Amino acid sequence: MDLNLQFPAGWQNARKIKYSLGYNKPSPKNFVGFNYLTEPESLAIYNFTLSHNFSLIMSYHTQGKEIYWQYKNYAPKNAIEVGKKLANVSGYTLANVPYNSSFAGYKDWFLQQYQKLGFTIEAGFGENPLPLSQFNEIYKDNFGILVLGLVL
Repeated sequence: MDLNLQFPAGWQNARKIKYSLGYNKPSPKNFVGFNYLTEPESLAIYNFTLSHNFSLIMSYHTQGKEIYWQYKNYAPKNAIEVGKKLANVSGYTLANVPYNSSFAGYKDWFLQQYQKLGFTIEAGFGENPLPLSQFNEIYKDNFGILVLGLVL
């Protein structure tokens, strides 16, 4: 089960896309499940978010050295400006989410639900799981993102 494809923000679209690509049964990635919020880990993040008043979320993933800043038209007006700052301090690229990956994620749901700042940070580069040898570089790249996130 892909735990980041478990959120109620275009889940049916994600299901259609992933199933058409052959991810229609349990697998280590890209399987959306048979419904959203069925997995305890995703449900725990969902409920934790509902019970707090976050002004910003950062959803960390490991692939691509990119920062995704929007979901459909739900991003707040300053999202691209803040995203550019995050990209500047990290050296990552601010990017639009590829269509086949643009639904049912935690950031997608947060943006849809709250219309507050939400970002997916794709840390590191290579085949998952990323090797431990990338840790120092990922840490260096992301330190500024985390510090900037504290002051936003």
